[in-house]
Amino acid sequence: MRFEQAVGVSPREGPQRKRPEGKPSGPASSIDGYGQSTCPARDPRRSSPAYPGIAGQHCCTAVQLGAFLAGMTLARVENSGQHGSISPAEQSKITGAAVWRGSRMSVGQSLFAATLAGTLALAVSPAASQTLRYANQGDLKSLDPYTLNESTTHAHLGHVYQGLTARDKDLKIIPALAESWETPEPTRWRFHLRKGVKFHNGNPFTADDVVFSADRVRKKGSNMQTRLAPDVKVVKVDDYTVDFLLPSPNPILHNAWDVWYIMNKKWAEENNVVDPTPVAATTPSYASLNENGTGPFIIESHQPGVKTVFKANPNYWGKVEGNLKEIIFTPIASDATRVAALLSGEVDVIEPVPIQDISRVDSSPNAQVLKGPELRTIFLGFDQMRDELLYSNIKGKNPFKDARVREAFYKAIDIELIKTRVMRGLSTPSALMIAPELFVLSKEFTRPKFDPDGAKKLLTEAGYPDGFEVTMDCPNDRYVNDAAICQAVVGMLARIGVKINLLAQPKAQYFAKVLKQGGYQTSFYLLGWTPSTMDSHNVLYDIMGCRDDAKSSRGEANLGGYCNKEFDAITDKVLVEADTAKRNQLIKQAYEIGMKDWSYIPLHQQALAWGVSKKVNLPQRADNLVMFHWATKKE
Repeated sequence: MRFEQAVGVSPREGPQRKRPEGKPSGPASSIDGYGQSTCPARDPRRSSPAYPGIAGQHCCTAVQLGAFLAGMTLARVENSGQHGSISPAEQSKITGAAVWRGSRMSVGQSLFAATLAGTLALAVSPAASQTLRYANQGDLKSLDPYTLNESTTHAHLGHVYQGLTARDKDLKIIPALAESWETPEPTRWRFHLRKGVKFHNGNPFTADDVVFSADRVRKKGSNMQTRLAPDVKVVKVDDYTVDFLLPSPNPILHNAWDVWYIMNKKWAEENNVVDPTPVAATTPSYASLNENGTGPFIIESHQPGVKTVFKANPNYWGKVEGNLKEIIFTPIASDATRVAALLSGEVDVIEPVPIQDISRVDSSPNAQVLKGPELRTIFLGFDQMRDELLYSNIKGKNPFKDARVREAFYKAIDIELIKTRVMRGLSTPSALMIAPELFVLSKEFTRPKFDPDGAKKLLTEAGYPDGFEVTMDCPNDRYVNDAAICQAVVGMLARIGVKINLLAQPKAQYFAKVLKQGGYQTSFYLLGWTPSTMDSHNVLYDIMGCRDDAKSSRGEANLGGYCNKEFDAITDKVLVEADTAKRNQLIKQAYEIGMKDWSYIPLHQQALAWGVSKKVNLPQRADNLVMFHWATKKE
């Protein structure tokens, strides 16, 4: 984060622009975001832009990280890359430079100090109790709802955009922009749209917007293509009725539509955003900096990497349970700064609470930690598709195409050590790529045991007695202790002779590199996944399905290209099977194939930990979508 941005001024254009009254959010003054290296022994520098090149990133090798298993202190694992210093010149520009845990004020802390200085004035206004200030470790990549299939993005944009369906506090499907639906025949779904709904700019919501959104979400550049299969026909019956014609029955068609947000056709055409903004775009589109939804909040101003201000929509069609009139979102990458902001009362909600600070926040007089199990599975994946890895010292072949190498990596991972040392017990080791709450037969699967000696033997059998070198991609601001998990993996694989060059970077740069529109530029990576349908088919199709057909959305999030046609055939049967018992057996068969192939390395389900002011009542959903339209704040 540049200093100019920390005080709300773009190095390019000056102060941010604000939305004119009654208009959708205007373009931000800058598209700059922040970057952060998570290499131990290096100071983090937040200087990389959100869209242009990937700056401020460094590689960590097994040599640099070998101390992990040789006695690395827990504090270092927890805080690596989180506490750095700024130059004296920068620090002199900031008044009241704070000291936290023995380190000078980081650039992330200067962001906290400078940005909040401008927002604290709101606290003395008469409506202060209805202004909620929220901080997350990362920022939005884009306001285009089809750019990135990521829960943080879905949560933020879910305040301004809406789908045909929604989910309640218990994750049950409920009506939203569609007030009802039925299936007149197994391959036809009819949706009856809500009348009287207007987009934020005043345009009416009609069937034309649904048909347009169905086309746009499936276009090249969308990271949401699996929301609607390419062979589904979407037909306008009348202004408030839409039919979805399927080639075969799909009993869970609408289960993922709560985050398939409907866009306004006229607005998109007028602003030249008929096509979605790719996640790897180097320049923002109008839709990536502006919104025009139907939701209970309007984005008044948006300055990427600095601050986004949401205002209550005075013309919202529905009833809002909460009492918030304004939400001020500030990304704060530094764990220490984020916690300090909550404990001092300068923000009302933070997510996530760093594991090492949970007891401290819970024992404070002003805040508490909302805890619960999360449905997200954190896992490791390999490039199994290329004939030669992009980032390895092995040339002319791909070690990960050999199942023995994948098995060796799996058995070299000490998941219990990750649970106890890195996650402090706040994770549930997993044998499958799905949370046990979402698949009734999960208990029938057992995770293979940690076996480094066996792993070393497997590498030797595969022709790599001395191991090899490969780069690992990892986000450092997306999942709980994500970079620390990757650092632990580096040390564990070093024990079997594998040298890992760790490339840990902010999620904006990470996702732009590894996702489809970035060309799946990765050889070995960490990712997290919550099935949007709350069903195994989403995992089997999106994450584990073959992506060898350019016309199909299958395998869209299968970064490594794992492919087994028998597996895909079973997945197709899962989609149409109406008998629950038979369907569960099919799902079980698919997971058994995936385990036999050593397709992925599932690690664990992480735990939810939201830091919330005791003045705020905020329901917590197991999908980790922070939804403030349910929140209330008292004096």
